Amino acid sequence: METAKNHFFSDMSVMLGRSMRHILRSMDTIITVCIMPIAFMLLFVYVFGGAIQTGTDNYVNYLLPGILLIAIASGISYTAYRLFLDKQRGIIERFHSMPIARSAVLWGHVLTSVVSNAISVVVIILAALIMGFRSSAGVLSWLAVAGILILFTLALTWIAAIAGLSAKSVEGASAFSYPIIFLPFISSAFVPTESMPSIVRAFAENQPVTSIVEAIRALLSGQPLGNDIWIAIVWCVGITIVAYLFAMRAYKKQVR
Repeated sequence: METAKNHFFSDMSVMLGRSMRHILRSMDTIITVCIMPIAFMLLFVYVFGGAIQTGTDNYVNYLLPGILLIAIASGISYTAYRLFLDKQRGIIERFHSMPIARSAVLWGHVLTSVVSNAISVVVIILAALIMGFRSSAGVLSWLAVAGILILFTLALTWIAAIAGLSAKSVEGASAFSYPIIFLPFISSAFVPTESMPSIVRAFAENQPVTSIVEAIRALLSGQPLGNDIWIAIVWCVGITIVAYLFAMRAYKKQVR
């Protein structure tokens, strides 16, 4: 059993290294993921920020959690794209003809998504600092923020895996991410939900992005967390489990 586990982890590290080399050779992937969220941040802070009432003097502090989620939602589309290419080119079948753990190929893509999105998040936070973002959060609060973002990334990455393994075209593999990118706009990421019409407000307050945004915002500002952090964790873990089961089902169809 121990040998099998070591075999899996060593194979997974090789697959992770392979995927990361592809990204490092094409840094435009990370740059592209960062550009749109930073552009949104610039637009909302310097163009719309003065007209939006959030109850805070520093709008970039209010805005940043939602921007980070948009960045992650944009980044996971590349996971679906890379998986689709591996499937289309027969690379998955080639790896499975070798004496390696079969699931290591898929896990390599998943971990690559976590690492690459983490890099994008750091770049965006640095940009926010230049724009005036300030946080009173301690080390534990920052670690909690990192944990929530990793859970969110895993949840979306497993959804991306389903799309990449099931899509019939490159466009189909990445198109799934558009509704996910749009979700933060119908949440408390940019404006308080109290300002929304009743039907929109009901949706905004009961979708996962709002609880995740509120939990991150409270952690970064040193405010009481309430139930938001637990709701956020339940959403992320629940989506991860369901998406993982469907992704593994789709993956097993590729390895028969």
